[in-house]
Amino acid sequence: MGWSTINLDPVWLTFKLAGTVVVLLLLIGTPAAWWLAHTRSRLKTVVEAVVALPLVLPPTVLGFYLLVAMGPNGWLGGPVKAVTGSALSFSFAGLVLASTLYSLPFVVQPLHSAFEMIGLAPLEAAWSLRASKLNAFFTVVSPMALRGYITAIVLGFTHTLGEFGVVLMVGGSIPGKTKVISIDIYDHVEALEYTQAHMLSAGLLVFSFLSLVIVYSINRRFPVHVS
Repeated sequence: MGWSTINLDPVWLTFKLAGTVVVLLLLIGTPAAWWLAHTRSRLKTVVEAVVALPLVLPPTVLGFYLLVAMGPNGWLGGPVKAVTGSALSFSFAGLVLASTLYSLPFVVQPLHSAFEMIGLAPLEAAWSLRASKLNAFFTVVSPMALRGYITAIVLGFTHTLGEFGVVLMVGGSIPGKTKVISIDIYDHVEALEYTQAHMLSAGLLVFSFLSLVIVYSINRRFPVHVS
């Protein structure tokens, strides 16, 4: 029995989900991490706790509350259904939202650490040369924080690949729509189809391991510059 006997739809759906989530997390996580690295607001501790909450909260708990919120009568799913005709629960869009929240700390925290180490000195030097704040961030800070970005992208992507509790609660197991790799593995085990479960699990294990090896290798070549 080889890969030809495995339904690859969950694999492609999972990679599509992980890619979408990483893009969203970079858009959300970059300004959030920058704010956390440099703010003096009293709300910093609260925001840090909210960002890190998925690290300690059981996935089923987060998934349950997201399911309630995104359901047809939920405070989030209700308005979406009124506009689009369908709720967020048990949909790919719902998986994206849930996965984005669940993987948030894996992107924000590496960027937060990188921005803290860089400090404001490089930006101030760029500003003194009349560079705009946005231009200085993209041309000075971002290249210096390359290590943090690489770590954030890989951790966010691989963490989304391995999600189970949250995606099961929010998306269920709808083939071609919400059935990702982790759910497919679970279904194979329930059906006592251990060979298929093993092949999918081994593939995910190897991919995750190689991703981490690449991260550690690249990080040695691109250290974060300290101001």
